[in-house]
Amino acid sequence: MSEITYVRGDATAPQGKGVKLIVHVCNDLGGWGRGFVLALSHRWPGPEAAYRRWHRERAGNDFALGAAQFVQVAPYLWVANMIGQRGMRTGSKGVPVRYEAIDTGLGAVADRAAELGASVHMPRIGCGLAGGKWSRIEPLIEKRLTGRDIPVTVYDFG
Repeated sequence: MSEITYVRGDATAPQGKGVKLIVHVCNDLGGWGRGFVLALSHRWPGPEAAYRRWHRERAGNDFALGAAQFVQVAPYLWVANMIGQRGMRTGSKGVPVRYEAIDTGLGAVADRAAELGASVHMPRIGCGLAGGKWSRIEPLIEKRLTGRDIPVTVYDFG
């Protein structure tokens, strides 16, 4: 079993060799405009366009909590749009993060990473605008990814 590597840096510029998969959490409302997604869109238009199309056509696809969409942005680089938050604001039902959905999505990420022979790169998913706690997310990553010997790097910006 490998361990999570923590580094200071930009998750949109993943370090290392080989195929890389950048993972981030999206909401289930089709909204894209705050947080880490802005950094993604600044670098590549594809993930946002694919997410918006996925949401728009959701009646005929798998767009839902726990789903993951994979978008190739360069020959050896992919972005995973993972639906892991209900809505966008903290309200009567608490913070938007949905740990079960992140767990399910990470299962799909693990399968795709294994298929591609990719390492996984991410910010502290679910802990920004989604309002989650890293102490709840980290064990999911360990179970789904590092537990399958998939290398994971977590980036703290700055």
